[in-house]
Amino acid sequence: MLEAGVAELAEALEARRVSARELLDLFLGRIRAVDPALNAFVTVAEERARAEARAADERRAAGRPASPLDGVPVAHKDLFCTRGLRTTCGSRMLADFVSPYDAGVVERLARAGMVLLGKTNMDEFAMGSSNETSFFGPVRNPWDLRRVPGGSSGGSAAAVAARMTPAATGSDTGGSIRQPAAMTGICGLKPTYGTVSRYGMVAFASSLDQGGPMARSARDLALLMNAMAGFDARDSTSLERAPEDYARLLDLDLAGLRIGLPKEYFGAGLDPAVGARVMDAVGWFERQGARLVELSLPNTRLALPAYYVLAPAEASSNLARYDGVRYGYRAKAYTDLADMYRRTRAEGFGAEVKRRILIGTYVLSHGYYDAYYLQAQKVRRLVARDFAEAFARCDLIAGPTTPTTAFALGEKADDPVQMYLGDVYTIPAPLAGLPALSIPCGFDEAGLPVGLQLTGNYFSEARLLGAAHRFQQATDWHRRVPRETPL
Repeated sequence: MLEAGVAELAEALEARRVSARELLDLFLGRIRAVDPALNAFVTVAEERARAEARAADERRAAGRPASPLDGVPVAHKDLFCTRGLRTTCGSRMLADFVSPYDAGVVERLARAGMVLLGKTNMDEFAMGSSNETSFFGPVRNPWDLRRVPGGSSGGSAAAVAARMTPAATGSDTGGSIRQPAAMTGICGLKPTYGTVSRYGMVAFASSLDQGGPMARSARDLALLMNAMAGFDARDSTSLERAPEDYARLLDLDLAGLRIGLPKEYFGAGLDPAVGARVMDAVGWFERQGARLVELSLPNTRLALPAYYVLAPAEASSNLARYDGVRYGYRAKAYTDLADMYRRTRAEGFGAEVKRRILIGTYVLSHGYYDAYYLQAQKVRRLVARDFAEAFARCDLIAGPTTPTTAFALGEKADDPVQMYLGDVYTIPAPLAGLPALSIPCGFDEAGLPVGLQLTGNYFSEARLLGAAHRFQQATDWHRRVPRETPL
């Protein structure tokens, strides 16, 4: 059962081949066996999980399952608030914070009957691309314990890849679902901005942050989206749309599908092995009748610098609330209120968070706002325009998720710019608010997973998932088990 995905577990539960309590025991045992080497979980919610599994079994026995997912385990990235459990954001600032309420995503998956295994490790306040900035220590890649799993949703990615949970939630601000999905050989979807509620999801950059699912197949992502997506009046950025079935196009006809290949995604900086595996996957789509369209997204080169102006600017505003007064960490020794603020933030935030707050405060300051922040917003508009013009010629855009496979722990820790360059292919979609996903498409010479990124127009998640599912019906890259955590 550890090998089964969300859809297969749901079918097994429906057929009474296994109970929710038996599944829970299986995954809790796997966490105890594997997580000490990976550090993917911050909190394991065994008591809560047992109560939820028992309730799921009772509903099935009465013939009233909450949904097809009733009884299936899930883990939440530790920035989704969970009532009665710690929500740490991977930071000393919130290391002991227990939320009094559930995030919208947590509520929806609980309403679907999913059983919460626990909360997963992450880069502090979702700021990072390697899961090395967490106050609770780095997460390790289950394919090679000397390497990073990607970030900031690295804990969720490692937990799914190592079969400690069949599914997890993540958040994507500049690629934080897709990049770790690629580096750990799983699937991750960043939905259209506003499709999944941000209520109770601790903010990094509010105009970019978007929650989404992480699992081992596109079919599983579709089932999770059916439960996660929907309007939430408590979130001012939530979109009010009619409910849709994200699994409706899993049998997508690929004949005539127009796949765009931006020249900017296949130039300098791309590891040849990554490029080769991506083009192998693109070639498979072409053999099924898809039509390849050469494209240019000329403002791609400006997306990265624009993002690293806009995201820190929003972070500097969002993180101002952590002052030691109302909740979270407070310095033990201080002389007056201003000193308490300074010491609390100096001690409570890590180096990467401080760096981004400083950058954000600088670009928003008098005399620099027009030169930096306003210009970055104009570039954001240009990036969105590039995509709009591209989607007049194609149905989806294909390319690599990351320029390289997983790099060694500590390799880029002292060079933030090199770390930021790892997000070059994932940042454009959030700037434009577009949906994008990453699926496994092969391995490099070191045996590390390579991710294929598919980007679609607004609200085209079902088509993206359909194209990915068709690819996964013909390949088994998504079924490979990490060598460091064999079953």
